[in-house]
Amino acid sequence: MQIKLHPFHLQLRHAFNIARDSYSTRDVIIVELSDGIHSGFGEAITNAYYKVTQEGIIQTIEALRQKIEYYDFDNPSNFWNYLQNDLKAHPFIQCAIDNAAHDFFGKQQQKTSYQIWNLDISKCPLTNYTIAIDTIEVMLSKMEEIPWPIYKIKLGTAHDMEIIKVLREKSNAIFRVDANCGWTADETIHNALILKELGVEFIEQPLKPDDWEGMKKVYQNAVLPIIADESCQREEDVVKCANYFHGVNIKLVKCGGLTPGLRMIQEAKSLGLKVMMGCMTETSVGISAIANAAPLLDYVDMDGALLLANDPANGVTFDYGKVHFPKENGLGCSL
Repeated sequence: MQIKLHPFHLQLRHAFNIARDSYSTRDVIIVELSDGIHSGFGEAITNAYYKVTQEGIIQTIEALRQKIEYYDFDNPSNFWNYLQNDLKAHPFIQCAIDNAAHDFFGKQQQKTSYQIWNLDISKCPLTNYTIAIDTIEVMLSKMEEIPWPIYKIKLGTAHDMEIIKVLREKSNAIFRVDANCGWTADETIHNALILKELGVEFIEQPLKPDDWEGMKKVYQNAVLPIIADESCQREEDVVKCANYFHGVNIKLVKCGGLTPGLRMIQEAKSLGLKVMMGCMTETSVGISAIANAAPLLDYVDMDGALLLANDPANGVTFDYGKVHFPKENGLGCSL
């Protein structure tokens, strides 16, 4: 088995602004695992907040090249365990290699990943479309540009409630709110009262990820469900979120790929938590990985490739929130 690295510089359709960051480009490495007949693809994005760079991704993988290519591949789970000690400190890279392994395995088996997992893709929830922080006029124009049944609205400004009120006047879509750690506990409890009246479905990660005392207060007093994101990054975080959040947003890039992600879904369900899976700014490679697990989810945020002006990959596509799978096996993605 060979590993190949494909670097890309992604351009977003619009600048993407959240409470703690703003960017209009993103660098990624597409990882390819190949036996000369079949190729599986996974994606490692860069992210300044998590200190992940393109150079760092390449250096880490190159240091493991011999170990990876020496492995007699049998299945993704065993391969993930084989590399766990080397990559546990590098979940973005771990995700790329693990997702590539799932894609590779499916193509070898001549089955899609969702078929291997015995999932019914007719049960996929609709994906939301994200509206990043901007002037209200620009946020409205983005909604007009992409009519969608569910919008996730990024907040964390001094006039958050005004934003939602104005957007609601122009749309009957379901709204979800993501404050990206931008509120206090008291703000969240107060804002939830207003947001519920405005038809918001839930609030995602309103507080800083380590503010467990504040989250307990919000969990007990807010009138809307609260979904963990930054507070739930790795497998061990799921159990911590029980009785502090109503659900968790699992991101494959943060947890280390589909192998641990599928385990996190099952654990969250066993704890009575709602389960969401989310994306970052990813190509159709990363988005296709999420889509294959979508039948297991209550909510899904897999719009990352829709935000790009130059997606270098093929994979799942969307029609008004509904995902459509290609005929290709594995995760259904290719360059």
